[in-house]
Formats: sequence, C-alpha cells, structure tokens
Amino acid sequence: MDGGWASEQLIEAAQGGDVESIAAVVYGAHPHVRRFAEHLCASPQDAEDAAQEALIVLFRKIGSLRASAALASWMFRIVRNECVRRARRLLDHHGEEAGTGLAASAEEEVLRRLEAGLLAQAIQELPDVQRRVLIMRDVLGYPGRTVATSLGLSTPAMKSHLHRARTALRAGLRP
Repeated sequence: MDGGWASEQLIEAAQGGDVESIAAVVYGAHPHVRRFAEHLCASPQDAEDAAQEALIVLFRKIGSLRASAALASWMFRIVRNECVRRARRLLDHHGEEAGTGLAASAEEEVLRRLEAGLLAQAIQELPDVQRRVLIMRDVLGYPGRTVATSLGLSTPAMKSHLHRARTALRAGLRP
C-alpha cells in the first residue's frame, strides 16, 4: 500500500475479519484520512468529524472491499463525500434561517435544493485556502481577523483570498 499505510497482507487479514488487523488498518489510516479531510472541509472540527466518520465506515465495511489496492481511493472518496455532505448541511441550514423555512411549492423546494447542490459543488472546486476562507467568513460568519488568524494568514491576504473565492463562485454559477 502507498507510503506504508497498510500492507497487502494486513488489508486481506482485515477483510477476513481479523480484529487486530482491522484495528491496525484503521489506526494507520487515520493520519492520512485526517490530512485529506483538512484540505477539503471548512473547519478543523468538520475535518476531524469527516475523518472519524470515514474510519467508522472503514471499520464496519472493510470486509466488503473487493480489492485491497482500492483501500486508499475508497477512504478518500468517503472523506470527500462526508465533507460535501457537511457543507451542504451548512448551506441548507443557513438557507432555512434566511427564509421562513417553508417552500411555497414543491417546484421551489426542488430548485432550492438544486441551487444548494450547485453552490456546494462550486465551493468544493475552489482552491483549499479560498474554500476555507469563504466558508469560515461567509457561511459560518466568523470575523475576518478570526479567519485570518485561524488559517495563519495576514488580514490583507485573507481578504484577497475571500475576494478571489467570491469572484470564482460568481463566475462558476453564471448560466
């Protein structure tokens, strides 16, 4: 396996139900999964939650994995999906707070969900720093100085990333 994460024999033993092998695979996967989640999720808390969710899925379903060589891509896909799910949930939650929470019709509800999905996808496609700045500032509502400090940026650099992210989103969401 890539980078010594887990050997072929260890993965096969885990697939066969060996509890110690499963624990070793999960333990070895954690730093890689966490690092990947930190690049995709909006906040460190979401990254840790997404990584934990992926590790729980790994623990429960490693026996259903067909090819041991696919473990890393399978794990990263789980993390990616979890980060997208969390971003969509945030966007849906903020959308409900902005309005009454009640759709006038089924068509409006479908359109709202489609727009939220498109927005979540556009946000995910932003470069890492721009995505984090945008979500922390515009979605979570953190003050600019807090965003800059938590990401290790100067305030002008944070503002620049935020401007680029907003510009890219506008361009990506135009028909």
